[in-house]
Amino acid sequence: MRYAPPSTQSLAMLKETLGYKGSQMADLFGVSSDKQWRKYTGGTRPREVSAHMLFFAMARLILKQKDIEAVLEKMREGGAEIDLNASPASPEQDGEPQP
Repeated sequence: MRYAPPSTQSLAMLKETLGYKGSQMADLFGVSSDKQWRKYTGGTRPREVSAHMLFFAMARLILKQKDIEAVLEKMREGGAEIDLNASPASPEQDGEPQP
């Protein structure tokens, strides 16, 4: 698979197009907070959005809730514990390893 992440400008345009606040973008992309979201959209060295994060966010925008629930159930069958409404227990759940 070849993947080039969206630019910070593209992410800002997506946020504007959706009319979302930073906290809503964080929720959409599965990161814990607006603070974590901003790490992908600013600073001297912004993080790149991984393919799986982008896929997750875009799927949540396009798929019907029943389809998302079906995928989440399949993830649970694979051994995952997942609750999109729960607050992350740690920053590691944002996909960022902690020292």
